[in-house]
Amino acid sequence: MKKHNRKQWIWAYTFLAPSVILICILNIWPIIQTIWFSLNEVKGFQTPEWVGLQNYIRVFQNGEFGKAMLNTVIYTLVTVPVGIVLSLITAVFLNSDIKCKGFFRVCYFLPVISAPAAVAMVWRWLYNSEFGVINYALSKLGIQGPNWIGSNSTVLLAVMIVGIWAMVGYNMVILLAGLQDIPRIYYEAAEIDGATGIDKFFRITVPLVSPTLFFVVLTTMISSLQIFDHIYMMVDSTNPALKSAESIVYLFYKYTFLQYDKGYGSTIATVLLIFVLLLTVIQMQVQKKWVHYQ
Repeated sequence: MKKHNRKQWIWAYTFLAPSVILICILNIWPIIQTIWFSLNEVKGFQTPEWVGLQNYIRVFQNGEFGKAMLNTVIYTLVTVPVGIVLSLITAVFLNSDIKCKGFFRVCYFLPVISAPAAVAMVWRWLYNSEFGVINYALSKLGIQGPNWIGSNSTVLLAVMIVGIWAMVGYNMVILLAGLQDIPRIYYEAAEIDGATGIDKFFRITVPLVSPTLFFVVLTTMISSLQIFDHIYMMVDSTNPALKSAESIVYLFYKYTFLQYDKGYGSTIATVLLIFVLLLTVIQMQVQKKWVHYQ
């Protein structure tokens, strides 16, 4: 019996070993190296020079980091709730008895499979202040459209709209899977008791889909805090409004890959990692009060 169990453990470790090795190489080791670099001054390919917590002091004394953190938090606070609400409404809509559900699912999921560079190019054309479709439509209503990407007051909003548009399809698919796991008998019993559609949504749908909803909230929040690609491809480095849209990850990219200050860039990444971990722990504790597992 013991020999049989030993063979099972050997096979288990054999199959787990490749995944564990890849995780250590691609995830654990880069995190350790980043933390080490954050405690050193690393210019280009020079040998790291120990500076202790000087990089962290520099980060929190730098107004540029504070502005980037504020932009990132505002982006997250807006895109996460708005995107998840739209995703849930879309999932409920596609879970009902309507025609051409497959067609609508494909349409909503298209932003997920589209190339980011192509998406950025299309949205830059839509946002163009002179011949963009959005400003053209506003002019027909008698409204003068702003310079969406070139103005400090609208550049972050423009990036938020693209972020929400891009996340709805992916979150919709996950929530739709959660909705389809809810037994129909609950809705039938509620209809017998005279419950309205709104009553069924808030008293049956939301509580029973809350585990899936929590997963979507958690992953979407982490993804929003790491926003980079839309900013990088939509807002040029020479754009005077860049500071109003600059995120933490963009700041990390600028110092690490443009200014070759790996030590300071690693400090920014480490601070973001700690911030994300703290928010994740808080959410894991809070979810016990609103997530209902069947």
